[in-house]
Amino acid sequence: MIRPFLQDDAFLADVAAGRADPTPDRLHVWWLGQSGFLVSHAGRCLLFDPYLSDSLTKKYATTDKPHIRMTDRVIDPARLGFVEVVTSSHHHTDHFDAETLHPLFAAAPAARFVLPAANVDFALQRLGPDARPRFLPLADGTSITVGPFTLTAVPAAHEHLAPEFAGFVVGVGRFRIYHSGDTVLYPGLEERLRPFHVDLALLPINGRAPERRVSGNLDGPEAARLAHAIGARCVVPCHYEMFTFNTASTIPFAAECAHLRQRGAILRAGERLTLAPAATASAL
Repeated sequence: MIRPFLQDDAFLADVAAGRADPTPDRLHVWWLGQSGFLVSHAGRCLLFDPYLSDSLTKKYATTDKPHIRMTDRVIDPARLGFVEVVTSSHHHTDHFDAETLHPLFAAAPAARFVLPAANVDFALQRLGPDARPRFLPLADGTSITVGPFTLTAVPAAHEHLAPEFAGFVVGVGRFRIYHSGDTVLYPGLEERLRPFHVDLALLPINGRAPERRVSGNLDGPEAARLAHAIGARCVVPCHYEMFTFNTASTIPFAAECAHLRQRGAILRAGERLTLAPAATASAL
C-alpha cells in the first residue's frame, strides 16, 4: 500500500495552513488520489471529483474485476466540512461516490454540487431527493458562480462525446484551472480551452486498455501535449495509483513534458502544489 505524502491530521494541518493564506496571489492545490483535488484560494475551498472511500473495492471484491486499492486514503470526507463547492465530472463511482459525498455533505451543509445537467436523475437516485437543493447542473458551455468560484462546463470524451461526461474550467481570483474529468482527445478540444488561458491543467494519464475493460483516457504523453497545446502554465497528472488494474507510470508523462518544455508537477497523494500568478517572479 502506498502511503500518502500527508494523511489525516497532518494533511488537515497543511490544508489549514493553506486556508490561512489570505493573499489572492497564491493558489493551493492538493491531490487526493485518482481524480480528486482540493483547491484553496484566499481561504475558500473547492473539491474536484473526490473518491475517499473503499466502495469500489467492496463492490467488486468477489468479481473478475477486483478494484484493489494501491494508495491509502488521504482523509475522511467527514473532516472536510469547510468545502463550499464539490464537482462530479461524470457518473462513474470513482468520480461520483455516495460513500464519499454523504459524509462530506453532512459535514458541509451549505456545500453545492456541480455536475453535468444530463446526470441529475442519476444523482437523485444515488444521493436521494434530499440532496437536490445542492445541485448546480451545467450543460456544455454554460457557467455558474458559487462564492469566488466560476465554473464552466467543457465536453469530455470518455471514449466518446456524451452529455454525461464533462470537464470543468474553474476561475478563482487571477487563476484558471482545467479539470478534464475522464477524457480522450477529440477534435476541437484544444480550441475550446485556449481562450481560458489555463494556469493549471489536471489531466488523467492512465490511457486506454480495452482488453482490460478500462474506459478511455489520455495517456501520459497525450496529457503533456494537451497541456502544451492549450498554453497551460503547469500540468498535474492524475487517475493512476488508485487501483492495480487501472494505473500508469508517470515516466512517459515526465519525458514528454521535458521534450516540450512543458512545466509539470508530479504529486503524491496528500501533497500540495502552490501557484503564484505568471507575472510573479517566483511563480510556478
